[in-house]
Amino acid sequence: MTSPAQNNNPAPSSANPARKKALAAVAAIVVLGGAAYGTYWALVLNHFETTDNAYVQANVVQVTPQIGGTVLAIQADDTDHVKAGQSLVRLDPADTKVALEQAEAQLAQTVREVRTLYANNRVSQAQVALRSADLTRAKADLSRLQEDVDRRQPLVATGAVGREEFQHVSSQLVAARSTVAAAESALQAAREQQLSGQSLTEGTTPEEHPNVLRAAARVRETALAMQRTDLLSPVDGYVARRNVQLGQRVQAGAPLMSVISLDQVWVEANFKESQLARLRLEQPVELTADVYGKKVVYHGVIEGLGAGTGAAFALLPAQNATGNWIKVVQRVPVRVKLDPKELAEHPLRVGLSMEAKVDISRTEGRVLSDAARPAATMQTAVFDQDAAAADARVSGIIARNLGISPAKAAAALAHATSAPLAVSAAQPAPHATLALAH
Repeated sequence: MTSPAQNNNPAPSSANPARKKALAAVAAIVVLGGAAYGTYWALVLNHFETTDNAYVQANVVQVTPQIGGTVLAIQADDTDHVKAGQSLVRLDPADTKVALEQAEAQLAQTVREVRTLYANNRVSQAQVALRSADLTRAKADLSRLQEDVDRRQPLVATGAVGREEFQHVSSQLVAARSTVAAAESALQAAREQQLSGQSLTEGTTPEEHPNVLRAAARVRETALAMQRTDLLSPVDGYVARRNVQLGQRVQAGAPLMSVISLDQVWVEANFKESQLARLRLEQPVELTADVYGKKVVYHGVIEGLGAGTGAAFALLPAQNATGNWIKVVQRVPVRVKLDPKELAEHPLRVGLSMEAKVDISRTEGRVLSDAARPAATMQTAVFDQDAAAADARVSGIIARNLGISPAKAAAALAHATSAPLAVSAAQPAPHATLALAH
């Protein structure tokens, strides 16, 4: 017999089937979501590697003086745009001007001294000819006196020729022999003097004489120092980090300011070592900068992968052999080349943060480049005019003091200075690497 309480219990709740359906629906949604994400990962995300550890890099060209001096003028400031060859800083040229005048005077004196050497050679040649003529005349006198003695000697016994006359002729013969010996010695001395003078000028010309070249090198050195009092911009770019002031005494090599070429920037993306397996050269990269947001997308390609991790080149590298070692995921810098047109439309600055997404579906590229660059990556012709102006100054001085045309002097100097360089360039040191290795 059941109690009334038991008869009053309600029937099983009708909400249980609805709850099961809801849970089943949630489970189905989770499964479908997981399947959709897995499909999306397999079809899309699996073909990309991304990192937000990427920053804009550029060539930061430091402007440093090649000589010491006092700053007289500063002709560019931070944020200014400068052209290659534009004057940035001007140093006091007083000391270099005095040194240049002294070097020019020394070169002119050296040229005249060398010119005198060649003139002395002609004088020595004339002296040799003169001494040779003296010797010929002395030998002729000796031969004549010898004949006189030979002719008179038989007549002395017959009394046809007096003994006193014979002795007088014999004395003249002895004197003639001494004269011939003296003439031979003088001729030998003249020839030795001629050889001595020729040894100072043999195998060269006045404009290519070693003394002239040494003095010319001094003039060229001081002329370059004179021109280098005006510091020029090596490249086109924007001035940054100016730390030079008027009246400051600067030393050679001290950084005065930097010039950054913002039209030649690249991105250095630091990928984890676990992301490097499928990274290849020339793979396309999409990048976004925090300064512009997601609305501006840059397109680039992988230009190169770093030869080592950042920790390997750190100033204080990690000591992984210690007992308290903790594994840290390393990163390798990957250089990304940007599209110049996109860069011109939306300029970047050095150090800006970037996000990089690499399409790794293309795996036919190489991991490391094995081809050398066909030409220099960066070069400037700004300083070439310095050497040309110095050479022109040297050629003018030599031409004026030798009495030749400046073109001939310039050609001789070019030949004299380029020949040793050509030999050294054609015969490189074969054991340089071994010497460094040892």
